[in-house]
Amino acid sequence: MAEITAALVKELRERTGVGMMECRKALAESNGDMDAAIKYLRERGISKADAKAARDTREGIIYSYIHFNFKVGVLIELNCETDFVARTDAFKALAKELAMQIAATNPLAIGKEQVDPGIIAREQEIARNKAINDGKKPEIVDRIVEGHIRKFCEENTLLEQELIKDQNRTVKSLITDAIAAMGENIQVARFTRYSIGS
Repeated sequence: MAEITAALVKELRERTGVGMMECRKALAESNGDMDAAIKYLRERGISKADAKAARDTREGIIYSYIHFNFKVGVLIELNCETDFVARTDAFKALAKELAMQIAATNPLAIGKEQVDPGIIAREQEIARNKAINDGKKPEIVDRIVEGHIRKFCEENTLLEQELIKDQNRTVKSLITDAIAAMGENIQVARFTRYSIGS
């Protein structure tokens, strides 16, 4: 059994917005594993970040980021619930981190639901044909295609991507942590990435 330290409890509390006792219990149930503890809280509907996700986001900022070489730029609209949060340094820092992520990875969409169905169909066809050409058994071709699409969405949609600064976390988890810390729902409304020659 892993030792449940005060630092671990504090980190979980900061990431989820849940009370100390619930955090300690979640960590104990998860043998000190932070991600498993977050999952435990979410499955029981305890995570306040999840509760906030349904609330309206009518305030926010449009943040611009220009890469140091002046060849890539990003405009992102990041929304929250109040003007008070939108003006905070923490909110602006989140917008900057998201804009840098977009500049570096050039995602196709915010989430997998927004990916053009035509692109998904094309990727499915490519994966299916490759599996067949590789001599895979017909009964596993569908699983291979499904796995390919899942990986494609993880790499090409902003929320599912690994963070460029921390590949053990996704962009979605970064936003969830910010929701818990700032106490408001936060949503990426839209973004545009510009690059020289494209």
